[in-house]
Amino acid sequence: MRKRLTITSLKKMKQDKNPISMLTAYDYPSAVLAEEAGLDVILVGDSLGNVVLGYDTTIPVTLDDMIYHTRAVARGAKNTFIVTDMPFMTYGIGRESTLRNAARLMQEGGAQALKLEGGTEIASEVGALVKAGIPVMGHIGLTPQSVHQLGGYKVQGKLEKEAEKLMEDAKALEAAGAFAIVLELVTEPIAEAISKELSIPTIGIGAGRGCDGQVLVYHDILQYSSPYIEKKMVKTYADIGSTIRNAISSYVSEVKAGAFPAEEHTFGAKPAAINHLYGGGEAANSSSNQATREESPKRDFVSNHS
Repeated sequence: MRKRLTITSLKKMKQDKNPISMLTAYDYPSAVLAEEAGLDVILVGDSLGNVVLGYDTTIPVTLDDMIYHTRAVARGAKNTFIVTDMPFMTYGIGRESTLRNAARLMQEGGAQALKLEGGTEIASEVGALVKAGIPVMGHIGLTPQSVHQLGGYKVQGKLEKEAEKLMEDAKALEAAGAFAIVLELVTEPIAEAISKELSIPTIGIGAGRGCDGQVLVYHDILQYSSPYIEKKMVKTYADIGSTIRNAISSYVSEVKAGAFPAEEHTFGAKPAAINHLYGGGEAANSSSNQATREESPKRDFVSNHS
């Protein structure tokens, strides 16, 4: 049986230059498959708002949503390190509220760590969580919960000012006690510079080859959506969407044509059981004989008095 990684072993992977593999999962079957595939870390991302719940952004995702999906993933991947997102406006709203919401995610969800978006502005709350015994993964660069403030899904770190802010945020999170940081849609040179500067692992998504690990969305690498929208930062490894669509289409066609179910998909019954349904069998014969006996005296009476 594989042994679940810890924040200590993840930091050692950086030191050993052993790249960290991370992928999202949102339910029991995807978690089981991810663990069987040998994944290092599962992220229960609030991206479930987009790929599972059908929202345009992650903003509508609630704390209860995250707890529900994290609990399912935890049941499916009992030996994999699980990180779950704190959703929009469940942190950065005061230390007490952040701690209370984080406690619910950890206790009810069953993850081993939480991920928070933001840099210097949330560093104090990251520190409070760490002091409370909750491992925290940071997330800077493109932060989807702030997509409206950022003006859309834009690459970060193209300008000198942006690069300086990213480095400042990364160092603030490390100082606050974060054990790792996700760098999303960050230019490769800046992401590499941040990775070299920090003693904790960086996990890139659209941040190039210089990070200490990579993370992608489950539905993206499998093209598990319709329509599938290609993304420059993503490599797809299978077209599951088409496979599923074609399979369902075949099922519909066979039902309409009467080809399914075929004989091999049905269950037989003993002849006696069928006879009973139509009034046959021993019970029916017994009832018929009883009725005959009851009617016989009447026939005799009529015969004797005719």
